[in-house]
Amino acid sequence: MREILIVGGGYAGFYTAWGLEKELRRGEARVTVVDPRPYMTYQPFLPEVVAGSVEARHAAVSLRRHLHRTRLIAGAVTEIRNAAHTVTIRPQSGPEFDLHYDTLVVTAGAVTRSFPIPGLREQAYGLKHVEEAVAIRDRLLTSFDRAATLPDGPERCRLLTVTVVGGGFSGVEGFGELLGLASALLKHYPEIKADELAFHLVEARGRILPEVTDRPGEWVVRSLEKRGARVHLNTQLLSAENGRVVLSDGTEYDSGLLVWTAGNASNPIVHNHTDLPVDEHGLLKVRADLRVGTETEVVPDVWAAGDDASVPDLAVGRPDARTVPNAQHAVRQGKRLAKNILASLRGRPTKNYEHHSLGVVATLGLGRGIFQYRRLVIKGFPAWLMHRGYHVLAVPSWERKARVFAVWATAALFGRDIVSLASVQHPRDAFVSSGEPRRQESR
Repeated sequence: MREILIVGGGYAGFYTAWGLEKELRRGEARVTVVDPRPYMTYQPFLPEVVAGSVEARHAAVSLRRHLHRTRLIAGAVTEIRNAAHTVTIRPQSGPEFDLHYDTLVVTAGAVTRSFPIPGLREQAYGLKHVEEAVAIRDRLLTSFDRAATLPDGPERCRLLTVTVVGGGFSGVEGFGELLGLASALLKHYPEIKADELAFHLVEARGRILPEVTDRPGEWVVRSLEKRGARVHLNTQLLSAENGRVVLSDGTEYDSGLLVWTAGNASNPIVHNHTDLPVDEHGLLKVRADLRVGTETEVVPDVWAAGDDASVPDLAVGRPDARTVPNAQHAVRQGKRLAKNILASLRGRPTKNYEHHSLGVVATLGLGRGIFQYRRLVIKGFPAWLMHRGYHVLAVPSWERKARVFAVWATAALFGRDIVSLASVQHPRDAFVSSGEPRRQESR
């Protein structure tokens, strides 16, 4: 039986495996997915997980629940040796081992790009995984609890200061949702005043949200500033040692919460540990039909999609155009990958990937959003409704759609849950601190 190996269970990998399962004939091929996590993260919901508008588990789609005929390996691929049709896998338990394949699909996904900034790794949270979104939410809620018991002073000010670095979609949406959550918390914390909150959005370029045009981007900045935030454009983070934020525009302050969303980098397995062809950015060279290779030379039986693939964007019409790394492309590339792999197995011609953008939509907090499709721009509550409507339809499986919609309906009636579960990160502390249980006296 032919072995189809998919490296990565994110958007592109999940939809490729899902599509293959539906169409493969019995005995035609076996599909294997290797990923350290047992679920696909629906990343557009992470900002709402931060704000408590979506339950954390509802933003994660279980691979085992939906991929019934796929072999799943919980581990990380550490090396790809396509010359030998072999990968090395480091499982979560046990020694590394090699796995042979006949067809390889690389959808490993990007990693958060960071720089050697003093204190960044010690202080900052990313916003790429469910665990990070939950930790950010709990950190803010815990900071409110602590600040409410403190007198005015540096420590209270630090706890109520939030910094988000990165003005792309993840950063702006996460920032807007955090700001909305903090504003909503004020009615439950009469000890804290609105003017005590300090929210800083830091972007190295001269504008935020590069996917939208200039005027909508400027409107988003004005909207955030009207809500009390401060947006630092053309500004870089210089240091975050001990929580002390130093910016290149001369601003310096203590921040109780630092979130880093300043772009993605190619996965190290693709950039450093493969004999497959990569471009100057460390991305796999991919043809329009999602085969790895160039127009003149193809790598047989190797395919790629998603954030680690440099896929030609045929919809733009320029020979140098490449698809942007977002969920809209990754989902559709995964579906096209499944169809093209099946066509290749059965000796039929493949089709090129081409997708015309449906527009871009972002949430800026509860009841606030922005949508743009070409020259059409929609702002405020209607755009927020469009954001929710699109993503509840886009999240895989009716089971997840129903769960997310139920949480939204409950929140509309009773408001968001504001319980912090930060202690879940150290679940044994209460047991250990309680001491040994007393022995029952024998009768």
